[in-house]
Amino acid sequence: MHGSSSSDAWPELALDDWLPTQATLHRWTQIVGKTRLALAPFQNHWWHCALYVTARGLATSPMPFRDGNVEIEFDFLSDALVARTSGGRTIEIRLEPKSVADFYLEYRAMLASLGVAVKFHAAPNEVPDATPFAEDRAHASYDAEAVRRWWRALSSADRALKEFRGRFVGKSSPSHFWWGSFDLASSVFSGRKAPPHPAGMRGLPDRIAREAYSDEVASAGFWASGVAAAEPFFYSYIYPEPDGYRSAGVQQGRFDASYGEYVLPYAEVRISNDPGRMLLEFFESAYEAGANLAKWDRAVLEREPVAP
Repeated sequence: MHGSSSSDAWPELALDDWLPTQATLHRWTQIVGKTRLALAPFQNHWWHCALYVTARGLATSPMPFRDGNVEIEFDFLSDALVARTSGGRTIEIRLEPKSVADFYLEYRAMLASLGVAVKFHAAPNEVPDATPFAEDRAHASYDAEAVRRWWRALSSADRALKEFRGRFVGKSSPSHFWWGSFDLASSVFSGRKAPPHPAGMRGLPDRIAREAYSDEVASAGFWASGVAAAEPFFYSYIYPEPDGYRSAGVQQGRFDASYGEYVLPYAEVRISNDPGRMLLEFFESAYEAGANLAKWDRAVLEREPVAP
């Protein structure tokens, strides 16, 4: 048992309480995420490199390697990073206060023991400090309780994103965790190509951004990173942005010009009478405002939810 946060779907979550841990965990997830980027077959919009929320943490899903498949999971309930192969082998390393350099060394040894050979760019992306993993001894914090609170919030966001996506019958992404930007998101698409993205995003090669935004897209998600803002928040945006979008009537939240997105603070959702319903209303209202203004063919792209 890990205290009250173990059963709280919407725990208190303040960035100040976990920024050192978040900065360390951000880099650890990038190490694992870059492994998936290197091993998994390519999917459009880089979907093949994301991580997924599980009943115990975050995982890669099965990745092909020489002898079969390997899956790697951050088990936040047991404070362990667990690697499992289709050949029946399991190895884990502890999640505890340790430097990124030490974690990277242990991780590489774990992969070598499993016979997983992988090459990737061994430095973080989308962060101001891009010290190579093997040299980073500045980031070495791990507050297990803070991580569990964040993961509980992430799990609640995951449920809402899956419900939001459920009525969409056009092209859409799963709910997935982007280790570069440290956010959870799901995207839906109009079916039309988008104009070339201007790119120029910090720490992200232009070709990555242009592939990510190659099609007209509306995205919703959850961000709890000190790189992004002063507080955790939910977001929704559309690309390309149609005229009138910023002043559209959206339930809950507000448009933030600095991000170019509608945002809803996590703290407001957490204390509401029905957090899940409030969040879903935000996601759906912001999507509808953008899709209507951009003249998406909603009659073709959506349907009413099917009762269980």
